[in-house]
Amino acid sequence: MRRIRLRGRAWLAIGAVVLGGAGVITAASVASGPEGTAPSADAKGPVPSAVQSLDLKGNGGERTLSQRGTDTFGLLGVTWDDPRTELDGTVQVRTRSAKTGTWSDWHAVDPHYDDAPDPKTEGATRGGSAPLYVGLSNGVELKVVSEDGATGSLPEGLQLELVGDAKKSGTDVAMAPVAFAADAEDTTTPQADPSVTESPSDTATPDPADSSPGDTASPSTSAPAPDSSASTSASPSASASTSPPTSTSPSPSSTRPTAPASTVAKPAIVSRAGWGADETKREAGDPPYADKVNVVFVHHTDTAADYDCADSASIVRWIYAYHLSQDWRDIGYNALVDKCGTIFEGRYGGLDLPVIGAQTYGFNTRSWGIAAIGTFQVINGVPATPISSKMLGSIAALSAWKLGQYGIAPNPSTKTQSLVEGAKDSYGFTYGQTYTFQPISGHRNGFATACPGQNLYDKLATIRSYAAGVAAPTLNGVSGATLSGSSYYTKGTATVSWKESTPYAVVKRFEVLVDGKVAATASRTATSVGITVPAGKHTVTVRAVHINNKTATSASSYTIVGDTTKPTFTTAPEVKIRNATVSSTSVPVSVTWKAADNGALKSIAATAPTTATFGPTTTSWSTSGKTNTAVTYGLKATDAAGNYATASVSRTAAVLQETSATKSGTWSTKSSTSYLGGKSYTSSSKNASLTWTFTGRSVGWVVSRASTSGQAYVYVDGVKAATVDLKSSTTAYRQTIWSKSWSTSAKHTLKVVVVGTSGRPAITTDGITYVK
Repeated sequence: MRRIRLRGRAWLAIGAVVLGGAGVITAASVASGPEGTAPSADAKGPVPSAVQSLDLKGNGGERTLSQRGTDTFGLLGVTWDDPRTELDGTVQVRTRSAKTGTWSDWHAVDPHYDDAPDPKTEGATRGGSAPLYVGLSNGVELKVVSEDGATGSLPEGLQLELVGDAKKSGTDVAMAPVAFAADAEDTTTPQADPSVTESPSDTATPDPADSSPGDTASPSTSAPAPDSSASTSASPSASASTSPPTSTSPSPSSTRPTAPASTVAKPAIVSRAGWGADETKREAGDPPYADKVNVVFVHHTDTAADYDCADSASIVRWIYAYHLSQDWRDIGYNALVDKCGTIFEGRYGGLDLPVIGAQTYGFNTRSWGIAAIGTFQVINGVPATPISSKMLGSIAALSAWKLGQYGIAPNPSTKTQSLVEGAKDSYGFTYGQTYTFQPISGHRNGFATACPGQNLYDKLATIRSYAAGVAAPTLNGVSGATLSGSSYYTKGTATVSWKESTPYAVVKRFEVLVDGKVAATASRTATSVGITVPAGKHTVTVRAVHINNKTATSASSYTIVGDTTKPTFTTAPEVKIRNATVSSTSVPVSVTWKAADNGALKSIAATAPTTATFGPTTTSWSTSGKTNTAVTYGLKATDAAGNYATASVSRTAAVLQETSATKSGTWSTKSSTSYLGGKSYTSSSKNASLTWTFTGRSVGWVVSRASTSGQAYVYVDGVKAATVDLKSSTTAYRQTIWSKSWSTSAKHTLKVVVVGTSGRPAITTDGITYVK
């Protein structure tokens, strides 16, 4: 028969199942959902868990559980009868994946669970190891060996607890709520006990009635004292007086108090319903309450080195079931945070209330426990869980909100918050004495433990810093605007980007300031936002707002200019003949202009008859015109803000052949396809001349050049304009080598005269080109 053990030590037979070895199944809740299904953050109801409890076999200092198949589980731990006895030795386990069917390597289970537990009546609780998350599994093998080997001793009643979601069969099986023993609360104000020394002796016998005012477990009286790393650097400072303090913690109350408003925004939190808590399985009613919260203690769950955040809700649910399997009244922590920064509500009673948890032994009252899901130190060679900024940010946000309910600054320079030791057997602390703590402390600050793991403990200063304020954003660029010099230009809108080193969990929002005034706001996760920029020059910064409303503004700024004014062409476009090779169909010309802008000119672009882009200081464009055809030349001037202006001019480039000139002196005709029209005039006679008459605004003389070419005088409108040497090291045809332009079109004459240069008197000319 499969036997279901209820926490009152009663037994209920519900069916026959063979496990392949001795053992019993402990049911912690009712089956009601698909096996291994993790609830969403808005679960509609409880996702019950089941605890399979398997007896370990052996004697002396060894216990084993042979390899066997099991119902599906995801978390495991070892428990034993007496919570005051410690398991001094090693626990090794291997599991079979429910997905792949493969067996894992051997993993160590931490036998010491320092986040323990709720004391109840004598014999009502069980001792237990730290839980280990193993992922969905359906097989297990276990070995427990005392530190003295086979000759040593181990706690009585060793069992392996396998925690998973309960199966849903054809008919749901409803089980009666488990029976809870009341916590052995010391409901009076702790008084100094003259028989208790600063460090309790190893022979002291713990009394459950003398436990912390909160939910605690009594550690073994044979447990070692804190190691030096925990005790010397992490111990809180005790007050000088050893007599009972005058402001000790009041007695816990079962009356639900009024939640004070916090000075800090409350972070998003997955409720107990969200992670699928079965409320019928915890102790009924409200938990005990303190009057306030002075200190937040940071823990780790010590469940696994790594995990998928999609499984976090299941891990929380299974830790809950594992705590209940040891007869705790509820999950011990007030809240839990996974490595992705998701926050889960822990112990029942109201997140905004000072619920007394089971998390820091003698300092449960007036404290609050946040557990980071994972293991944050290397254990037996297993790597630690990576510590993400999201996890740190969420712990900081939650701590700041909780402390903000009581007006406590989370990052003072010295220890400022007092707690009264409420347990008579806590190592390194004296019952009834007041100790001071940082408002955000590690579990090891209030108990002899490595928790929350060295890696996370080293991050406490960072958590306090995050909880206290936000770092100034770092500007990361402007889009939708153009950088010119040291300023950005826009027609009216731009997008400002930034980087933030503080986790977004503690950021309330971002604000973009234009000249010191808020122009736009963005969510805590944003890294950019669009703004509207008025006309003129403006200074733009970004400000981060912490959840406590403190702010930090970027050290640097952007200059952004709002500009809606178009550029202007201060000199209209004009077309001129340029010196280059002429063809029978194309005349080389240059388009000239001048443009300006009230802000920053970005570029000039040619739009017709071809396209080209130029820099803002360019004032000419070398192009060509189709011979004897009117051509429109278009330009576009654009400023840095994106405003633009256009301009155009229509001109005709023409060719007058040499035959159109009036000759003087001796000229002969030369024929070649290299000449315009296939012919050209040549002369070696001194003072021989050719004169063309035209109407236009620009003119160029077209010639052939060679090493034997001579010189010529050029006259314009009867006035000598230049002496031109046609000599060239290489032979070239149809070359415009001299040109002249005017601002308006008019009738002009161009005359060339042979100089008769000694040794090379000849000149050869095709004609002229001009713009009309």
